[in-house]
Amino acid sequence: MLKRIPKILSPQLVKTLMEMGHGDEIVIADANFPCNSISDNVISAVGLSGVDILQAVLELFPLDSYVDEQVLLMEVVPGDDYKPLIWDKYKSVLSDSDESFSIGYLERFAFYERAKKSYAVIATGEEALYANIILKKGVVK
Repeated sequence: MLKRIPKILSPQLVKTLMEMGHGDEIVIADANFPCNSISDNVISAVGLSGVDILQAVLELFPLDSYVDEQVLLMEVVPGDDYKPLIWDKYKSVLSDSDESFSIGYLERFAFYERAKKSYAVIATGEEALYANIILKKGVVK
């Protein structure tokens, strides 16, 4: 057991966050995301929400200050009459962190392609639609 590590972060997830370098990306995926067809490095957090995982990850994870967008969300598919309320929750968690951030939006299939290049995918049990988020790792200052 270590001090100051959020208890909801598994040893595998903490190890993964430690292995990642500046510019690497990690996906926090909702329960509908095709995690295993996107990545060979899937970390299970099935009993946890995307909001809780985001909050815990940001305790350890610096965001990249050298890019225009440190955070990426999946755009709502045209024709879907849906407003992702979880985005406001994510923005609140990000605002409460000590990190500066800007959010970009990717079309669904562009998001999948970007996720395929990520270091890892965290498979949460988040049931909200459009709750997938990509974080770009920065440097510890």
